[in-house]
Amino acid sequence: MELSRQAAIVDRIHDILVDCTGKRLKVKANMGRSKIIECEGVLTQAHPQLFIMEVERKRGRVTRQSYQYVDILTGTVELMHLDNDEPLFPVLIEA
Repeated sequence: MELSRQAAIVDRIHDILVDCTGKRLKVKANMGRSKIIECEGVLTQAHPQLFIMEVERKRGRVTRQSYQYVDILTGTVELMHLDNDEPLFPVLIEA
């Protein structure tokens, strides 16, 4: 995929996440070595290169997690709506 197309997709991801600021989402992150983390949280901030979520952990603790837009582009991180488990970004890359 050419660089200009990747940049346009990342810009689109950023715009969608800016609109979702303050909403609760489900996060599924592939941390490597067959370790996949699934949690729920609130999208608190969307910066030019990354976004920040406050995620609920065990025993009611809340932590902040930051992810890059490229993580969504590469499929390392998936964001889903809580109400219907549909992906926030269904298909970004067409084969």
